Order: sequence, then C-alpha cells, then structure tokens
Amino acid sequence: MLLDKYRYIVVEGPIGVGKTSLVHRLSQHIGAGTLLEKPDENPFLAKFYQDPPRYALATQLFFLFQRSNEVRDLAQMDLFRESTVSDYLFDKDPLFARLNLNEEEFALYQQIYSSLQLQAPVPDLVIYLQAAPDILAERVQRRAQPYEFGISESYLLRLSQSYSDFFYHYDAAPVLMVNSEHLNFVDGDEDFKLLLSRIEEMRGPREFFSRGS
Repeated sequence: MLLDKYRYIVVEGPIGVGKTSLVHRLSQHIGAGTLLEKPDENPFLAKFYQDPPRYALATQLFFLFQRSNEVRDLAQMDLFRESTVSDYLFDKDPLFARLNLNEEEFALYQQIYSSLQLQAPVPDLVIYLQAAPDILAERVQRRAQPYEFGISESYLLRLSQSYSDFFYHYDAAPVLMVNSEHLNFVDGDEDFKLLLSRIEEMRGPREFFSRGS
C-alpha cells in the first residue's frame, strides 16, 4: 500500500499548480495528517504582490519563521505513528528569497536561515507539479484569493523557472515530476488513480508523469 512505503510525502510546485488540492486528496486516501502553508496568515503578502521591492523581505521572513516552527514540530513527531502529506518543502524556502530579495536582503535572509539550524525531515517522496505560466495565471485568477490579485504572469514565469532550476539539482528524496496541465486530481477519479499507480510503480529516484505517459 502507498501508506506503507511513503510516510512523509511532499507536494510541491509554483503558485496555482494545485498543490494543496492534491495534498487533501492524498491525505484523505491514505488517512494521513496534513502540513499546509498558511499564506492568508502572512500580513505582508498582499502588499508584496502590489509593491515587491518594499515588502519582499518582510514577506519572506514571515514565511521563514512560520515554516520553521511547523517543520520543527514535524521533526519532533513520530513519523512512524502518523503519515504526513505537506504542500511545501522547507528546503525550497531560499528559492523565493533568491527570486525576490536584493543582494543585501538575501545576505540577511541567509544569516537568519542558517541561524535557525533546522533539521527538517527528509520526505520519502516529493511530487513536483508543473504547468505552463499562462495556465498557472488562469488557475490563480479562477480561485480569486484576495492576496493573489497582484500576481503577474511574468512573475509566474520567473517562479516556474526557479522551481525547474531547484528540482534539477534536488536529490535529497525521490521526485515524481508531474505535468498537471491535463490532469484533474480533485474531480477526476481516473486521473487520481493513474497518479497513485505511477507512485506505486516508481523504481528510480526521478521519474516523470503526464497524461498519456
């Protein structure tokens, strides 16, 4: 069973790709707990999308401390007692910092990041969801979260490229790369079953899945 092989699963990918929706479906399927980002709790996020240079550092540091507290709690949990599905990978936190902070701000961020000295648990599996920036933009617009109104397609393009670069080098855990453009894991039972089959069939550290592959 999926539950027996993977106790800690992370679903990752850029904004609008469907991470959280898949996390909920997976957690319900295997009876796991969830570890979720809480962007609506960040008081700087909406301001960041309107004025990135002014609010990038405050936004990033809020997320850093929020995620570090959650990961610290996760590290103290008995992962063999309860499975967990998360919609973020703590190791990718610097990805947003590099993308949004200037040189001096990033240096400060690195000092704070290093001082936390976190021992984040390594996932048993990372599901990396991908989609073209125009599709991400359409999905973001459709879900109409107030704090996301200022997101531009050009930002989503830069973000998608940063994710591609990050996962090109990431090798701490097995990665299933999923092109989600023609897959619906929330309402499409057949698509969800296909994904589960591909997870069960994984043999190598890095595999790719798309509709028809």
